[in-house]
Amino acid sequence: MTDYVATTPGLYPLPDWAKDDLSELKGHQKEDLLTGEEGEDIEAAYEQARGEVLDDQLTAELDRVVEGQLRWDDQLAHPLTIHDAVETGGIVRYYDNNNFYRDPQVVGELDFSGDMAAEFEQAIAHVGDESQVQATLPGPYSLAQLATDQYYNDEAEFLQAITEFLVGELTAFPDHDTVYLLEPSLVTDPPGDGEDAQVSEAIDTVAGATDADVIVQTYWDTLEEKMYAHLMDADINAVGFDFIAGDREQALYNINEYGTKDSIALGVVDGQNTLVEDAETVTERVSWIDERVPNEEFESVYVTSNTELFYLPVNKYKSKLTALADAVEAL
Repeated sequence: MTDYVATTPGLYPLPDWAKDDLSELKGHQKEDLLTGEEGEDIEAAYEQARGEVLDDQLTAELDRVVEGQLRWDDQLAHPLTIHDAVETGGIVRYYDNNNFYRDPQVVGELDFSGDMAAEFEQAIAHVGDESQVQATLPGPYSLAQLATDQYYNDEAEFLQAITEFLVGELTAFPDHDTVYLLEPSLVTDPPGDGEDAQVSEAIDTVAGATDADVIVQTYWDTLEEKMYAHLMDADINAVGFDFIAGDREQALYNINEYGTKDSIALGVVDGQNTLVEDAETVTERVSWIDERVPNEEFESVYVTSNTELFYLPVNKYKSKLTALADAVEAL
């Protein structure tokens, strides 16, 4: 019997009070922040905000909750922009939308950081149940694409370095049952011939660093046929599909032509549009997909937003959490 799981890819909007407080605090501590040091008052503000977004998810009764990644001002590039071997360059556009991030310029060896694991530990401490808390990491290809290499000077070597960095970070995570690797670059800037196989191997290597179920979530478009076939070679538990912004027919073709993993993630709630779907709309979208992949019997179907949620106002993101949870309860 299929287990339907209500969850999200993470990266939530800051609570409104936190935006104001943190902006003021960071203005006062600008010099310290340039050296990677956060004052106790900044840490306390993030801890309070983290607790709020975790409580939002628990109140909505999501099956898996995420830490929220509220400190990720640079979105998926965050794990590099805070690294000692990285200098932050100018402001660049974050994919093809109106959000921006600081260009992480890798100027030294990418050794262990532990930043993401520390945040995850705090989330588990707040929730009290490690099996309910889902990890979120950038995938190796997307993280490499978002960065500028000024040290390794070879694309393949750089991807390998990013992969090893993520393996080290993920290995440090406390025990958990589910991890999302977010890989939008697989569809926005797909790897070329030869590189696509290397990318699949990189994802496989990162997935091998954990005993948790690994979901590779793609969004903003649909995987090209060849890349999808290579991704299927990776030892992951599920591929995530964007059924909002992506080419639905291409996604269904990939699934029906090449099969898919034992589980699947369905991006059926719009993570960027403030129009809030009701639970009935979400269940209809899931059923529409189910009807078109008749040969698949999934262990788990992760019902999720198609993208990160930090684009949304706080009240809208909360409503979308509730819609996801209510839809899964009705399935």
